[in-house]
Order: sequence, then structure tokens, then C-alpha cells
Amino acid sequence: MASRPTKEFRAEAVRVALTSGLPRKQVASDFGIGFSTLNRWIQQDRRSPEKPTIQSDLEREIAELRKENRMLREERDVLKKATVFFAERSK
Repeated sequence: MASRPTKEFRAEAVRVALTSGLPRKQVASDFGIGFSTLNRWIQQDRRSPEKPTIQSDLEREIAELRKENRMLREERDVLKKATVFFAERSK
């Protein structure tokens, strides 16, 4: 009797299938599972409310990067003003 795959194994197979750009048949073969099994896991993952989807992960990362970008621009502007200030004082 075969052992059941772990949650981590299933999650990794689903992640690779959704993000790698490889055909699902190849991903299923690489993981040693059936094509229909992989598709079922993907459908279950998409219906799972407790786990954030890849899309929401990407949206969160984009929001964090935008916030960091805004802070870096503000820091740059402060440094520009300080440079002008000290350049005028040294004359």
C-alpha cells in the first residue's frame, strides 16, 4: 500500500504547476503523480479559503515594494536637499 503524500509535497507540486510555466503533464511526471491527481490538487488549492492564493501573495508583494520604493524616493529627496544646503553653506 502506497503512503499518502504530505501537505508540503502537495503544496510544492501545486506551486510548481502554477508558477513554472511547464506543462502540467510534465510537472505531474516530474513529481511521480498522475496528471488527474495534480489537477485535483490544484482545484482543491484554489477552493481552499484558509490559504492565500498566489495572486494575493503577488499583490501583497507589489504593495510592499511600492511602499519601499516610496520611502526610498523620500530619502533620496531629503539627501538632495541636504546636498544643496551644504553646498550653499560651503561657498
